Amino acid sequence: MTQAPDPRALARAIDDVVASYALHGNINHLDGANLPSRALVSQLLEDLLSIVFPGYFVEDQVDALTCRYFAGERCARVLRGLEHVVARAFAADGAATLDVSTARAQAVAIEVIQEIPTLRELLDTDVQAALAGDPAAGSASEIIMSYPGIEAIAVHRIAHTLHTRGVPLIPRMMSEWVHRQTGIDIHPGAVIGPSFFIDHGTGVVVGETSRIGARVKLYQGVTLGAMSVSGRDAHARRKRHPTIEDDVTIYAGATILGGDTVIGAGSIVGGNVWLTHSLPPGTTVMLDKPSLRFIAQDG
Repeated sequence: MTQAPDPRALARAIDDVVASYALHGNINHLDGANLPSRALVSQLLEDLLSIVFPGYFVEDQVDALTCRYFAGERCARVLRGLEHVVARAFAADGAATLDVSTARAQAVAIEVIQEIPTLRELLDTDVQAALAGDPAAGSASEIIMSYPGIEAIAVHRIAHTLHTRGVPLIPRMMSEWVHRQTGIDIHPGAVIGPSFFIDHGTGVVVGETSRIGARVKLYQGVTLGAMSVSGRDAHARRKRHPTIEDDVTIYAGATILGGDTVIGAGSIVGGNVWLTHSLPPGTTVMLDKPSLRFIAQDG
Protein backbone atom coordinates (compact mmCIF):
# COMPACT_ATOMS: atom_id res chain seq x y z
CA MET A 1 0.00 0.00 0.00
CA THR A 2 1.37 3.41 -1.02
CA GLN A 3 2.27 5.54 1.98
CA ALA A 4 0.64 8.98 2.14
CA PRO A 5 3.12 11.82 1.66
CA ASP A 6 4.25 13.76 4.68
CA PRO A 7 2.04 16.92 4.69
CA ARG A 8 5.06 18.93 5.85
CA ALA A 9 7.23 17.84 2.92
CA LEU A 10 6.01 20.57 0.56
CA ALA A 11 6.49 23.27 3.20
CA ARG A 12 10.07 22.12 3.83
CA ALA A 13 10.77 22.01 0.09
CA ILE A 14 9.49 25.58 -0.32
CA ASP A 15 11.66 26.70 2.61
CA ASP A 16 14.67 25.14 0.87
CA VAL A 17 13.83 26.88 -2.40
CA VAL A 18 13.55 30.28 -0.72
CA ALA A 19 16.80 29.67 1.20
CA SER A 20 18.52 29.00 -2.13
CA TYR A 21 17.50 32.51 -3.25
CA ALA A 22 19.81 33.93 -0.58
CA LEU A 23 22.62 31.53 -1.46
CA HIS A 24 22.53 32.07 -5.24
CA GLY A 25 21.43 35.68 -5.64
CA ASN A 26 23.11 36.16 -9.01
CA ILE A 27 20.28 34.27 -10.73
CA ASN A 28 17.46 36.06 -8.91
CA HIS A 29 15.40 39.03 -10.07
CA LEU A 30 13.56 40.05 -6.91
CA ASP A 31 13.63 43.84 -6.99
CA GLY A 32 9.98 44.12 -8.04
CA ALA A 33 10.63 45.57 -11.54
CA ASN A 34 9.00 43.45 -14.22
CA LEU A 35 11.36 42.33 -16.94
CA PRO A 36 10.30 42.40 -20.61
CA SER A 37 8.19 39.41 -21.54
CA ARG A 38 9.64 36.95 -24.04
CA ALA A 39 6.19 36.54 -25.56
CA LEU A 40 5.84 40.32 -26.06
CA VAL A 41 9.27 40.58 -27.69
CA SER A 42 8.37 37.69 -29.99
CA GLN A 43 5.09 39.36 -31.00
CA LEU A 44 6.89 42.65 -31.50
CA LEU A 45 9.37 41.03 -33.88
CA GLU A 46 6.59 39.41 -35.88
CA ASP A 47 4.86 42.79 -36.20
CA LEU A 48 8.08 44.48 -37.29
CA LEU A 49 8.80 41.78 -39.87
CA SER A 50 5.26 42.17 -41.25
CA ILE A 51 5.94 45.89 -41.77
CA VAL A 52 9.40 45.35 -43.26
CA PHE A 53 8.03 42.69 -45.66
CA PRO A 54 4.43 43.87 -46.30
CA GLY A 55 2.13 41.17 -47.62
CA TYR A 56 4.25 38.40 -46.09
CA PHE A 57 3.72 36.71 -42.72
CA VAL A 58 0.09 37.88 -42.39
CA GLU A 59 -3.23 36.20 -43.11
CA ASP A 60 -5.03 39.37 -44.27
CA GLN A 61 -4.61 40.51 -47.86
CA VAL A 62 -2.43 43.61 -48.17
CA ASP A 63 -2.52 45.48 -51.48
CA ALA A 64 -2.04 48.97 -52.89
CA LEU A 65 -5.48 49.98 -51.65
CA THR A 66 -4.99 48.87 -48.04
CA CYS A 67 -1.23 49.03 -47.42
CA ARG A 68 -1.34 52.51 -45.86
CA TYR A 69 -3.94 51.39 -43.33
CA PHE A 70 -2.08 48.15 -42.66
CA ALA A 71 1.19 50.04 -42.11
CA GLY A 72 -0.52 52.57 -39.84
CA GLU A 73 -2.15 49.92 -37.66
CA ARG A 74 1.06 47.85 -37.37
CA CYS A 75 3.28 50.89 -36.73
CA ALA A 76 0.93 52.03 -33.94
CA ARG A 77 1.06 48.53 -32.45
CA VAL A 78 4.86 48.45 -32.72
CA LEU A 79 5.12 51.90 -31.12
CA ARG A 80 3.17 50.77 -28.04
CA GLY A 81 4.92 47.40 -27.90
CA LEU A 82 8.39 48.95 -28.12
CA GLU A 83 7.50 51.58 -25.52
CA HIS A 84 6.44 48.82 -23.15
CA VAL A 85 9.35 46.40 -23.47
CA VAL A 86 12.07 49.03 -23.87
CA ALA A 87 10.84 50.96 -20.81
CA ARG A 88 10.98 47.77 -18.76
CA ALA A 89 14.48 47.04 -20.06
CA PHE A 90 15.75 50.52 -19.14
CA ALA A 91 14.15 50.33 -15.69
CA ALA A 92 15.44 46.83 -14.98
CA ASP A 93 18.91 47.93 -16.07
CA GLY A 94 18.83 50.57 -13.35
CA ALA A 95 19.33 53.40 -15.83
CA ALA A 96 16.28 55.37 -14.64
CA THR A 97 12.93 55.17 -12.92
CA LEU A 98 10.07 53.59 -14.83
CA ASP A 99 8.51 57.01 -15.59
CA VAL A 100 11.75 58.37 -17.06
CA SER A 101 12.36 55.08 -18.86
CA THR A 102 8.91 55.24 -20.47
CA ALA A 103 9.58 58.68 -21.95
CA ARG A 104 12.99 57.55 -23.19
CA ALA A 105 11.48 54.35 -24.61
CA GLN A 106 8.88 56.31 -26.57
CA ALA A 107 11.61 58.36 -28.25
CA VAL A 108 13.51 55.17 -29.13
CA ALA A 109 10.35 53.53 -30.48
CA ILE A 110 9.63 56.44 -32.82
CA GLU A 111 13.25 56.44 -34.03
CA VAL A 112 13.08 52.72 -34.81
CA ILE A 113 9.89 53.19 -36.84
CA GLN A 114 11.54 56.09 -38.68
CA GLU A 115 14.42 53.73 -39.47
CA ILE A 116 12.21 51.16 -41.24
CA PRO A 117 12.65 52.60 -44.79
CA THR A 118 16.45 52.37 -44.35
CA LEU A 119 16.12 48.80 -43.04
CA ARG A 120 14.01 47.91 -46.07
CA GLU A 121 16.60 49.39 -48.41
CA LEU A 122 19.31 47.23 -46.83
CA LEU A 123 17.15 44.11 -46.79
CA ASP A 124 16.33 44.58 -50.47
CA THR A 125 20.06 44.29 -51.17
CA ASP A 126 20.24 41.16 -48.98
CA VAL A 127 17.37 39.49 -50.89
CA GLN A 128 18.98 40.41 -54.21
CA ALA A 129 22.29 38.96 -52.99
CA ALA A 130 20.52 35.68 -52.22
CA LEU A 131 18.92 35.65 -55.68
CA ALA A 132 22.27 36.31 -57.32
CA GLY A 133 24.23 33.93 -55.10
CA ASP A 134 22.00 30.85 -55.03
CA PRO A 135 21.00 29.23 -58.35
CA ALA A 136 18.39 27.20 -56.43
CA ALA A 137 16.50 30.37 -55.43
CA GLY A 138 13.31 30.58 -57.46
CA SER A 139 12.12 34.06 -56.51
CA ALA A 140 12.32 36.86 -53.99
CA SER A 141 9.16 35.49 -52.38
CA GLU A 142 10.77 32.08 -51.88
CA ILE A 143 13.78 33.70 -50.25
CA ILE A 144 11.74 35.92 -47.91
CA MET A 145 9.37 33.13 -46.90
CA SER A 146 11.79 30.23 -46.54
CA TYR A 147 15.46 31.23 -46.30
CA PRO A 148 16.72 31.22 -42.69
CA GLY A 149 19.58 33.57 -43.60
CA ILE A 150 17.16 36.31 -44.64
CA GLU A 151 15.11 35.90 -41.47
CA ALA A 152 18.28 36.08 -39.37
CA ILE A 153 19.67 39.17 -41.07
CA ALA A 154 16.27 40.91 -40.99
CA VAL A 155 15.99 40.42 -37.24
CA HIS A 156 19.63 41.42 -36.82
CA ARG A 157 19.11 44.70 -38.63
CA ILE A 158 16.13 45.46 -36.38
CA ALA A 159 18.01 44.45 -33.21
CA HIS A 160 21.05 46.47 -34.28
CA THR A 161 18.99 49.67 -34.49
CA LEU A 162 18.04 49.17 -30.83
CA HIS A 163 21.58 48.19 -29.82
CA THR A 164 23.05 51.37 -31.33
CA ARG A 165 20.56 53.40 -29.28
CA GLY A 166 21.80 51.87 -26.05
CA VAL A 167 18.73 49.73 -25.36
CA PRO A 168 19.69 46.94 -22.94
CA LEU A 169 18.44 43.35 -23.04
CA ILE A 170 15.87 43.66 -25.88
CA PRO A 171 18.33 43.44 -28.82
CA ARG A 172 19.87 40.29 -27.35
CA MET A 173 16.43 38.78 -26.73
CA MET A 174 15.65 39.41 -30.40
CA SER A 175 18.89 37.85 -31.63
CA GLU A 176 18.34 34.79 -29.45
CA TRP A 177 14.74 34.48 -30.67
CA VAL A 178 15.89 34.21 -34.28
CA HIS A 179 18.84 32.01 -33.20
CA ARG A 180 16.31 29.49 -31.90
CA GLN A 181 14.32 29.79 -35.11
CA THR A 182 17.19 29.44 -37.59
CA GLY A 183 20.33 28.15 -35.87
CA ILE A 184 22.09 31.40 -36.89
CA ASP A 185 23.63 33.41 -34.03
CA ILE A 186 24.39 37.05 -34.87
CA HIS A 187 25.12 39.37 -31.97
CA PRO A 188 23.16 42.64 -32.31
CA GLY A 189 26.39 44.62 -31.94
CA ALA A 190 27.88 43.25 -35.18
CA VAL A 191 28.09 45.81 -38.00
CA ILE A 192 27.02 44.29 -41.33
CA GLY A 193 27.08 45.99 -44.72
CA PRO A 194 24.64 45.65 -47.62
CA SER A 195 24.13 42.61 -49.86
CA PHE A 196 24.88 40.12 -47.08
CA PHE A 197 24.04 36.49 -47.85
CA ILE A 198 24.13 33.48 -45.52
CA ASP A 199 23.61 30.29 -47.55
CA HIS A 200 21.99 27.37 -45.68
CA GLY A 201 22.92 29.06 -42.42
CA THR A 202 22.80 26.44 -39.69
CA GLY A 203 25.58 26.93 -37.15
CA VAL A 204 26.75 30.37 -38.31
CA VAL A 205 28.08 32.53 -35.45
CA VAL A 206 28.89 36.24 -35.81
CA GLY A 207 30.36 37.84 -32.67
CA GLU A 208 29.57 41.18 -31.10
CA THR A 209 32.45 43.27 -32.47
CA SER A 210 32.54 41.70 -35.95
CA ARG A 211 32.66 44.12 -38.87
CA ILE A 212 31.39 42.82 -42.21
CA GLY A 213 31.62 44.78 -45.44
CA ALA A 214 29.45 44.77 -48.56
CA ARG A 215 28.63 41.73 -50.69
CA VAL A 216 29.95 39.17 -48.20
CA LYS A 217 28.76 35.55 -48.45
CA LEU A 218 28.90 33.01 -45.61
CA TYR A 219 28.06 29.32 -45.74
CA GLN A 220 26.83 27.09 -42.93
CA GLY A 221 28.96 26.52 -39.85
CA VAL A 222 31.08 29.67 -40.25
CA THR A 223 32.31 31.26 -37.01
CA LEU A 224 33.49 34.85 -36.70
CA GLY A 225 34.60 34.61 -33.10
CA ALA A 226 36.90 35.84 -30.36
CA MET A 227 39.92 34.22 -28.82
CA SER A 228 39.04 32.47 -25.56
CA VAL A 229 39.54 34.46 -22.36
CA SER A 230 39.78 33.22 -18.77
CA GLY A 231 37.06 35.58 -17.55
CA ARG A 232 35.49 39.00 -17.92
CA ASP A 233 37.99 41.85 -17.68
CA ALA A 234 38.27 45.59 -18.14
CA HIS A 235 38.76 45.07 -21.89
CA ALA A 236 35.54 43.11 -22.44
CA ARG A 237 34.28 45.75 -24.91
CA ARG A 238 37.44 45.89 -26.98
CA LYS A 239 37.47 44.71 -30.60
CA ARG A 240 37.49 40.93 -30.15
CA HIS A 241 36.05 39.63 -33.41
CA PRO A 242 37.30 39.74 -37.01
CA THR A 243 36.80 42.30 -39.73
CA ILE A 244 35.61 40.94 -43.09
CA GLU A 245 36.12 43.38 -45.95
CA ASP A 246 34.01 43.71 -49.10
CA ASP A 247 33.37 40.85 -51.56
CA VAL A 248 34.66 38.04 -49.32
CA THR A 249 33.31 34.48 -49.50
CA ILE A 250 33.74 32.16 -46.50
CA TYR A 251 32.90 28.50 -47.05
CA ALA A 252 31.31 25.96 -44.71
CA GLY A 253 32.89 25.26 -41.36
CA ALA A 254 35.54 27.98 -41.51
CA THR A 255 36.55 29.59 -38.20
CA ILE A 256 38.06 33.08 -38.09
CA LEU A 257 39.06 34.45 -34.69
CA GLY A 258 40.42 37.62 -33.14
CA GLY A 259 39.83 41.34 -33.16
CA ASP A 260 43.04 42.08 -35.07
CA THR A 261 42.19 39.59 -37.83
CA VAL A 262 41.23 41.26 -41.10
CA ILE A 263 40.17 39.29 -44.17
CA GLY A 264 41.06 41.50 -47.11
CA ALA A 265 38.61 42.48 -49.82
CA GLY A 266 37.90 39.89 -52.49
CA SER A 267 39.38 36.99 -50.52
CA ILE A 268 38.07 33.43 -50.40
CA VAL A 269 38.31 31.32 -47.24
CA GLY A 270 37.85 27.61 -47.90
CA GLY A 271 35.82 25.11 -45.90
CA ASN A 272 37.02 24.10 -42.42
CA VAL A 273 39.90 26.57 -42.47
CA TRP A 274 41.01 27.93 -39.06
CA LEU A 275 42.43 31.47 -39.13
CA THR A 276 43.76 33.69 -36.34
CA HIS A 277 45.73 36.07 -38.56
CA SER A 278 44.89 38.49 -41.36
CA LEU A 279 44.77 37.85 -45.10
CA PRO A 280 45.76 40.46 -47.69
CA PRO A 281 43.15 41.44 -50.28
CA GLY A 282 42.56 38.97 -53.09
CA THR A 283 43.83 35.90 -51.21
CA THR A 284 42.43 32.39 -51.40
CA VAL A 285 43.16 30.04 -48.52
CA MET A 286 42.11 26.41 -48.42
CA LEU A 287 42.77 23.38 -46.29
CA ASP A 288 45.30 21.10 -47.97
CA LYS A 289 46.00 18.39 -45.43
CA PRO A 290 48.17 18.25 -43.43
CA SER A 291 48.79 22.00 -43.74
CA LEU A 292 47.14 25.18 -44.96
CA ARG A 293 47.89 26.24 -48.48
CA PHE A 294 47.71 29.94 -49.40
CA ILE A 295 47.01 30.68 -53.04
CA ALA A 296 46.78 34.09 -54.68
CA GLN A 297 43.34 34.67 -56.14
CA ASP A 298 44.71 35.24 -59.63
CA GLY A 299 46.44 31.83 -59.52
